[in-house]
Amino acid sequence: MAPAVQAAPTRTLGSEVPAGSALAALGQEALLLAVAVSLPVVAIAALVGLLVAVLQAATQVQDATLAHLPRLVVVAVVLAVMAPWMGAEIAAFALRAFHGG
Repeated sequence: MAPAVQAAPTRTLGSEVPAGSALAALGQEALLLAVAVSLPVVAIAALVGLLVAVLQAATQVQDATLAHLPRLVVVAVVLAVMAPWMGAEIAAFALRAFHGG
């Protein structure tokens, strides 16, 4: 059986296109980055939703506004606080992806 031949990067319009395995690794890293960046916001939203649900069950107040408004406010605050970190992580990934570093 002949040894597998790896595809060398090709040049297109002055940029280097990664080989198949490098492209798959970049895709996997992008998906993991998306999970890592969104996880803190989703976790906080879930915790606030759980807390509001417990309070509504304890007080027997079943208002839809009370269920969504605290979660909306907390998610907005968390996004505002975490935005610099999220942007830095995404920018670092973009630099690695487009410059091969």
